[in-house]
Amino acid sequence: MQLSEQEIIRRDKLNALRELGINPYPADLFPVNHTSKQVKANFTEGKKVILAGRLMSVRDQGKAAFAEIQDSEGRMQVYFNRDFICQGEDKTLYNQVFKKLTDLGDFIGIEGELFMTKVGAMCVRVDDFKMLSKTLKPLPLPKTDEEGHVFDAFTDPELRYRMRYVDLVVNPQVKEVFVKRTKLFTAMRTFFNEAGYMEVETPVLQSIPGGAAARPFITHHNSLDIPLFMRIANELYLKRLIVGGFDGVYEFSKNFRNEGMDRTHNPEFTAMEIYVAYKDYNWMMEMTENLLEYCTTQVNGTTEATFGEHKVNFKAPYARVTMTDAIKQFTGFDITGKSEDELREAAKSLGIEVNDTMGKGKLIDEIFGEKCEGNFIQPTFITDYPKEMSPLCKSHRDNPELTERFELMVCGKEIANAYSELNDPIDQRERFEAQMALAEKGDDEANGIIDEDFLRALEYGMPPTSGLGIGMDRLIMFLTNNPSIQEVLFFPQMRPEKKGPELTEDEKHIIEILKANEGISIGELKIKADLSGKKWDAASKGISKHGLMKITVDGENKIVEYLGK
Repeated sequence: MQLSEQEIIRRDKLNALRELGINPYPADLFPVNHTSKQVKANFTEGKKVILAGRLMSVRDQGKAAFAEIQDSEGRMQVYFNRDFICQGEDKTLYNQVFKKLTDLGDFIGIEGELFMTKVGAMCVRVDDFKMLSKTLKPLPLPKTDEEGHVFDAFTDPELRYRMRYVDLVVNPQVKEVFVKRTKLFTAMRTFFNEAGYMEVETPVLQSIPGGAAARPFITHHNSLDIPLFMRIANELYLKRLIVGGFDGVYEFSKNFRNEGMDRTHNPEFTAMEIYVAYKDYNWMMEMTENLLEYCTTQVNGTTEATFGEHKVNFKAPYARVTMTDAIKQFTGFDITGKSEDELREAAKSLGIEVNDTMGKGKLIDEIFGEKCEGNFIQPTFITDYPKEMSPLCKSHRDNPELTERFELMVCGKEIANAYSELNDPIDQRERFEAQMALAEKGDDEANGIIDEDFLRALEYGMPPTSGLGIGMDRLIMFLTNNPSIQEVLFFPQMRPEKKGPELTEDEKHIIEILKANEGISIGELKIKADLSGKKWDAASKGISKHGLMKITVDGENKIVEYLGK
């Protein structure tokens, strides 16, 4: 393993601490009794406190230093003074341990007394401190110049997602997204629990991938010698529990779909599904808008949210538009009673790419998705979907060609899907068989497997039931104004890390300048790099050796270009 200069220096400091008899990774409890937030909220001069966190900045003043430590709730200014810390003749703890062997990013514990600085800042005067964990890699801390401009910020998305542990440390605002995510789950649980519904767990490994139309991940169970599927949805298991006598069950479900990845899709995602007996989709619409009004208020303190250029208000009630009317409004085409061939020709005339494997449901879905979906910004229920699009949904009580289904659209995206659930076992079997026919025809999104056990459960009788599914990742995207799903997942799925050349700190420094300055003269590059002649020679040779820069002659100037990605 090739180490950078900084990593070598930190390992040398690690050994020096051990030579002084200091364990850089102590096992014993450190008796923290305050967080930075608690200190600020209940500040009293002279109060004794014990804090712990990362050392994030130091302003050295010789025999004293002001510093900041960062814990889970923010930063706290602390004051190190040699004579307070080392009251005897031995000044090792300050002169050696603090000044020479402690680095930014190290975890330290401090004991001290609160005081107010001359400029009115709350501060802890350190009486004693302890090394709790020595860091071996330097944090990519952003820097601010005298004019307030920030540079060297840790903003590269791939690095941030891959090293979320670093992102959370150096970009504290990122943490707030995940605090709100937890608040959302807590609020939703509270809403359901107070209504008397029961949170349950259903299998992640399933013998049949059911409850949705999606490609599953497949694995093999060695002991049973059978294939198993990572669940694409938990719907059919929750309905089995309604058959078993529960009046209302819900689950926050980790689902897995072996499909494409983009800014709104991750192969592993979280959905909430709830099923309530003796209800229909009209009741579920009212419950959904009340649920989201409650949750958004709990998360953001208001029903309003900003998403990109849009201001969205989740206050109930929401508009209701049938799918037929939505398509008619935005295309002028009426899908009522149209055959598969008529729908295919209409889609083509609208410039929508279709093929012969698509049945009526898929064709209607494509027309709506391409021409209508993006027009619904404020929360809107799209209702009464054609039967071919909803194999698990009850036929509409007034029109047998439709189903009692709605999807909730926000900013042109679906965040919720709900049905009056199909509980007729004979009708359900026919719907499954129709899906199999589509799969055999080549529709790779149709489910080509019949869940015989689920049909058997329905034959034992399921009461009238309404079900709702909400995409939790997408909902928190709207509530935190994040257009990318990767921003609201702690650890989104990533491609395997490409192992590039190991670079020294000086080489990285020069490359950052090259990235920020497309085509820079070698003279200007040397000035910006501000390295000694020896360091410049070593770093520039290393970068050239790795094939990361090119020098071209332009008249009297030598122009340097970065060749990496």
